[in-house]
Amino acid sequence: MINVVLVNPEIPNNTGNIVRTCAATGAVLHVIEPCGFSWEDKYLKRSGLDYWEISDVRRYPDMHAFLTSNFGEKASNTGDVPNDLKATKTNTGTQFLYASTKSEHTHCETSYDTDCYVFFGRETKGLPEDILHENYDDCIRIPMRAGARSLNLANSVAIIVYEYLRQHEFKGLKDKGKLTQYDV
Repeated sequence: MINVVLVNPEIPNNTGNIVRTCAATGAVLHVIEPCGFSWEDKYLKRSGLDYWEISDVRRYPDMHAFLTSNFGEKASNTGDVPNDLKATKTNTGTQFLYASTKSEHTHCETSYDTDCYVFFGRETKGLPEDILHENYDDCIRIPMRAGARSLNLANSVAIIVYEYLRQHEFKGLKDKGKLTQYDV
């Protein structure tokens, strides 16, 4: 399964839309705080619609709590986040990918493991460069025109989640629709 990891998201509408994408696809959403909004925000709730009850959203006060909760004793927690991420990946054999406009590799060039974690940074700054630098071979980007700074965070998550799903043949997803007013 794909795990979407939002690091310090700032905009409630984006996070709400990402909740909906994750709920519709079966992805787990991990949110590393602090966030730039309250979890009681009406825009967050509205963007997630009624998908909150079928979503798997996990919140953590910081990266240390995220690593410990998900990887237990194999998590590295020296306090040096870039190196802790790299060491935890090595200790567990889990695929960690980092979405960034600064990557040399596209999201389509990457072969996604069945269980992987894709990290996304805050809307205004992306992931910290020290994380990207220490894990640069695991960074992926979505192609864009020259001069475009970035895509919307919710759109980026959807694009990468669906590339993962495409590579895994949309396993577990409903692949046919049906008209509701006509018998076809």
